Amino acid sequence: MSGIRPTGYLHLGNYFGAMQNYVKMQEDYECFFMVADLHSLTTHPDTKDLKVNVHRVLAENIACGLDPEKVALYCQSHLYQTSELYLYLNMLAYKGELEKTPTFKDKVRQHPDNVNAGLLTYPVLMAADILIHRAKYVPVGKDQEQHLEIARNYVNRFNHRYSEVFPEPIAFNFNHKLIKVPSLDGGGKMSKSENQMATLYLSDEDDAIRKKIMKAKTDSGPTENNSRKPDYIENLFLLMKLVSAEDTLNQFQKQFDNCTIRYGDMKKQLAEDMVHFISPIRKKVNEILNNESYLQKVMKQGAEKASASAEATMKEVRNAMGLNYFLKAKG
Repeated sequence: MSGIRPTGYLHLGNYFGAMQNYVKMQEDYECFFMVADLHSLTTHPDTKDLKVNVHRVLAENIACGLDPEKVALYCQSHLYQTSELYLYLNMLAYKGELEKTPTFKDKVRQHPDNVNAGLLTYPVLMAADILIHRAKYVPVGKDQEQHLEIARNYVNRFNHRYSEVFPEPIAFNFNHKLIKVPSLDGGGKMSKSENQMATLYLSDEDDAIRKKIMKAKTDSGPTENNSRKPDYIENLFLLMKLVSAEDTLNQFQKQFDNCTIRYGDMKKQLAEDMVHFISPIRKKVNEILNNESYLQKVMKQGAEKASASAEATMKEVRNAMGLNYFLKAKG
């Protein structure tokens, strides 16, 4: 189970850091992937563009390879059982531990005038998203591992207080080291909403891709054979490794090692390889976005799959908690 907030355009980091794994998982596991529209309200309370953004995330997920026939691809707000479980889990959450969550501290710094209860209990809702399907495996990055630890705390508290209903969720990425795609300016990783000129979005037009890569930071080149690459040059090689042919990568590696590399040539090659990679995804996204009836069908089908799973969980939860006051009919 995993989800993504509809608060920006998906970028190359989302693809290689998450989507690739999602596409692999759908072949071997029962998967639930959601558009986390409720989570987005904690920092983006203006909902005038929410429908458009939800549609875009759905389209981008499908264009990257998720098959709505194989997975439950749904909108978080369509799963009403999650809100019920969120309420119950809040009874197991403590104010002090929530205030210490690094992401809460970050959001308080970023949005000092919008420190709402939803922001504080964000990890509780995230736990409800996972536990509503009794999910065992959760593909997450390093920045989300603490939230997963919090979810395990709620599992243990619930199971101890009531009865064994939930498995402990664990991070899962096919035992692969998570790929962090660097920004083009060498300062951190690509972002959905920040530093847009240093981020390659799956929606970028061909010329925008070329311009961004040609502006990527370089220098005058190495002066000694087999030199160590500066971080910003290493970043270019990492990007090339993701989208270029192996012989192309080896060619520029050899030129770097013998001090004959021309970064302008490297960036031109990388730009064309990146265009070749992103362009088909962008075109497929736009085709899907122009077919609203198909998106409606995907959301409805996904909600039905997710609701069946969620209701089965909530029956177990209500029984465990003793919230079953109606007498069963005899005979």
